[in-house]
Amino acid sequence: MDFDISPLIVSVKTTLTATVITFVLGLLAAYKMAGYRGKLRGILDGIFILPLVLPPTVVGFLLLLLVGRHGPVGKILQHFDTNIIFSWSATVIAAVVVSFPMMYKTTKGAFEQIDRNILYAARTLGTPEWKVFLRISIPLAWPGIVAGGILAFARALGEFGATMMLAGNIPGRTQTIPMAIYFAVEGGNEKIAYVWVTLIIAISFIVIFLMNYWLEYQQKFIGGKWGK
Repeated sequence: MDFDISPLIVSVKTTLTATVITFVLGLLAAYKMAGYRGKLRGILDGIFILPLVLPPTVVGFLLLLLVGRHGPVGKILQHFDTNIIFSWSATVIAAVVVSFPMMYKTTKGAFEQIDRNILYAARTLGTPEWKVFLRISIPLAWPGIVAGGILAFARALGEFGATMMLAGNIPGRTQTIPMAIYFAVEGGNEKIAYVWVTLIIAISFIVIFLMNYWLEYQQKFIGGKWGK
């Protein structure tokens, strides 16, 4: 059986890169929205969560309209002789967009659980906002932040529809594990499909196990149940 390992390499590179980007963007957006009480709160929150409820193919189509050659971003990139479509960058962009809501929603919920009086007291005492963010908000919301990062990783790993629309299926370049599974089945190569399905199930199971272990560990820590 001729087995090409490139989908695993592409998936790992794409997922890790997308998770780092999503983690930073989702963390900052969640923190800002958790404390934002303006009139646009509902609209902004809806935009951030929209990729979670839209079909992945619709997300991919919207991304094509945005970064395609005739899109606003695509036209700007053409001036720099850069094309995102059907490139590895496209797989990362698709993964970031579809996984962002997982990081954002989970982290935002964690920030909203923090007692606002603690934050107000710190600001009243003259603590700079960046210190409130780094030294108070993040430590208190850390379990939810980690959970959001793990969920974003899992979502990026399994992304298919938007990637198919934006990056295509180029072996060794944009072909991720979900792509390899789909086209292996389409080509009647079930043995290859079984291998990739088993691998991605194993990775997903490990991710879920680590998330559950982390949450249980945090509950014991917060509840003061060390050694039990």
